[in-house]
Amino acid sequence: MNAHRIGQAVLYSAGLTPVSAASLGLLVAGRPATADRLATGWQSRLGPPPELRGRFLPVAANAVMGLLLGLLTLIPLAVEVIVVARGLFYGWVDPGPYDTSWGGPSRGGAWLVHFLISIPIAAAGIAALIGIAALHRRWTARLAGEPGGAWVLPVAILCVAAEVAFFIAWLHQI
Repeated sequence: MNAHRIGQAVLYSAGLTPVSAASLGLLVAGRPATADRLATGWQSRLGPPPELRGRFLPVAANAVMGLLLGLLTLIPLAVEVIVVARGLFYGWVDPGPYDTSWGGPSRGGAWLVHFLISIPIAAAGIAALIGIAALHRRWTARLAGEPGGAWVLPVAILCVAAEVAFFIAWLHQI
């Protein structure tokens, strides 16, 4: 996968929440064809999108799953922000002292170690965003009646269950 396709998948995942919320709003307003065009236009970033033909139930199921998976993207997006702040910009974010920091006691050593540790974490976050984009894309294809992809619904349910568990754990932590 080249850098352009990776960027498109990350952008797609990052915009999945607002696009899906807008699609749901259009459905509630009685405009399923417009909701379908909005979702189809967003999915065209990843190639020719599957056609839902403006049918209410498939468009609604696509928007609901897009909203749930879009909310799930907040986790890897937050990880990416933290990785940049605490990895790439560590020396500016943490003023020290670095006596007990990884790579310390020098500022340069602590910065280098935090940067090196952030690289695989950033890669995992990007991989998660690419996976969420692929899962939603495959979900839409399944709703459009394309063959294959019996794994999509169980994986989507598992992702949403993990999202709920993570959110509950986060609520208990704060």
